[in-house]
Amino acid sequence: MEELSAHSREIVDAGVAAGLYATPVPLQIFAYRSAQLEQVNTARTHLGAGTLLGGRILELLRIRSAQLGECEPCSQSRKHDSITDEDVVCLLAPGHDTLTPQEQLAVEFLDLLSADHHAIDDEFYQRLGEHFTAAQIIELGFTCAGVMGLHRFIHTLNVYGDSPPVIEYGRDQVDAAKAV
Repeated sequence: MEELSAHSREIVDAGVAAGLYATPVPLQIFAYRSAQLEQVNTARTHLGAGTLLGGRILELLRIRSAQLGECEPCSQSRKHDSITDEDVVCLLAPGHDTLTPQEQLAVEFLDLLSADHHAIDDEFYQRLGEHFTAAQIIELGFTCAGVMGLHRFIHTLNVYGDSPPVIEYGRDQVDAAKAV
């Protein structure tokens, strides 16, 4: 942590203190690219702001993606006050009894996109259209792709494993590029 820039350290410390992040480890990795750290932090601190889906659906999708990616810290952290432990348990069980039909469909979309994107056909999009506008469907797709991709990327780095970091932090690597 002491090797991070003052601004990056401020982002990490504030996010952990506010409960936005269960652990600072991924943020320390994101700090290699300041713009990525800023982007992730902005997304977390403004969850639901300017979204057509609402913060609750965004958070349900983030948690479900973490469950699918086996990211325990992300599965346990909560970034929206409306999410209960019962909601999180329902994400694991078919039917999602405590979720609204719109929330259930959003989670089903994420599950299909993760496991078998070919199963998302015209009929499924018609079902989505019964609960979402076209703009919301586009936002849903981008949101699911973003959370799934980020969780999978973090998983490949073995951030929470017992082995040494895959990518060692060095100040000379921050915002640096090799000549092409």
